Amino acid sequence: MKKVLFVVSSHSVKGATGEPTGYYLGEVSHTWSVLHDAGLEIDFVSPKGGEAPGEGFDFTDPINKKFWDNDEYRSKIQNTLKPSDVDVDQYVAIYYAGGHGTMWDFADNTELQQITKQIYEGGGYVGAVCHGPAGLLNVRLSNGDNLVKGKRVNTFTDAEERAINLDKIVPYMLETEMKKRGVLFESSGLREPHVAVDDRLVTGQNPASAKGVGEALLQLINQQ
Repeated sequence: MKKVLFVVSSHSVKGATGEPTGYYLGEVSHTWSVLHDAGLEIDFVSPKGGEAPGEGFDFTDPINKKFWDNDEYRSKIQNTLKPSDVDVDQYVAIYYAGGHGTMWDFADNTELQQITKQIYEGGGYVGAVCHGPAGLLNVRLSNGDNLVKGKRVNTFTDAEERAINLDKIVPYMLETEMKKRGVLFESSGLREPHVAVDDRLVTGQNPASAKGVGEALLQLINQQ
């Protein structure tokens, strides 16, 4: 069975606000649903391992409820692997789920960067949505280039960050930082779904894009 590694945040507070954060459930569940329904197995890793903090627990969303009611997968996200536990050879893809927590603990995690590099250079696929692409900012390939350099990429936009008044709270602006890495940034309007596919990299703009990222990843994996 083909396996995909989902990366979720271990960070639980939005800066100095005291507001809870972590992974965003819909960005886990909607991508998971596409891949799980297609027969792929999914494991979860977080920077610290163990129970991952979450936000966006809206169970009027049937996909969120489907994920949370699945005992196996609820247990997996409550008992995530540490990066040192990951056997890279098991996975055909890695997927970085968003949620504001990622802005504090994804970009500088060298263990996750190494896992991503190995999966990608081994012919695997890399996906990320919303704030999840923070995990790709500093992934360097064996040739020294950033993985994202010169590729079509999208993320939660600076305009979307300002629209929810978190632009002064997050430690950096993700779109701005991506552009510094030499990406070909593309996006749609506020809260509109947008998925960018470039070679074996798939990125989505916001929660509304999570299903589309899953579908694009699945199409790539099925072509393998």
